[in-house]
Amino acid sequence: MALTATQQLQINHRSVRRFLEKPLEPGQLEALIRCGQAAATSSFIQAYSIIRVTRPEARRAIAVAAGGQVWIEKAAEFLIFCADLRRINQVCETVGKGGLEGYSEHGLAAVIDVALMGQNLMLAAESQGLGGVFIGGIRNQPGVVVEQLGLPHRVVPLFGMCLGWPDANTEVKPRMPVECILHQDQYQDIEPDKLAEYDEQMSKYYAGRGANVKLTDWSNATAEAMQGKKREHMLDFLRSRGFFVC
Repeated sequence: MALTATQQLQINHRSVRRFLEKPLEPGQLEALIRCGQAAATSSFIQAYSIIRVTRPEARRAIAVAAGGQVWIEKAAEFLIFCADLRRINQVCETVGKGGLEGYSEHGLAAVIDVALMGQNLMLAAESQGLGGVFIGGIRNQPGVVVEQLGLPHRVVPLFGMCLGWPDANTEVKPRMPVECILHQDQYQDIEPDKLAEYDEQMSKYYAGRGANVKLTDWSNATAEAMQGKKREHMLDFLRSRGFFVC
């Protein structure tokens, strides 16, 4: 079956961290946000807000807090995607339903809303020739983001996004084979030989790409990422903001 243009665009997704010194077109960002808003949202609560960061000092502080990600300072646009229960709390109180109490389900709904919205926006950007990268590193020191952007209670920064016109062609990372992801009726553990084959493929990719060459494979890179980014402060941070309290 031939892929559609949209499907090919999705498969060609790559992270872009080098950008031309060229702004987006007038109205382009607003159009991208409308595309992001078209994503599915739980019970239509639309529990998200985006902060467009333009102040150089704020970008610099967030870049440092995110682990020295200099592309945050250089991208044409840098956005912070927030789970926003503040607006939901306001309407609940306004219509006489009482304030939110921090239930995990509400927090999950907001987090999922933000993720769907962000991916929709990225795909829309790529359809216009833009490139970008998601910035999970803002969760290293989320308090810095809160301080720099004046985020109120019940608003949590989840990830950033750099957007701009690509200044380099980056390779597409080989994704895991579909048969390792798609389960028929019941969950099945990945077969060791399938994992070994994928590790070999990723090892060749990391060793042969044009920039940021690595001598590793998927298993080792994944284990290092997960065990090295526990961010043990996040639960207390989320609860302090009114998320996942109960």
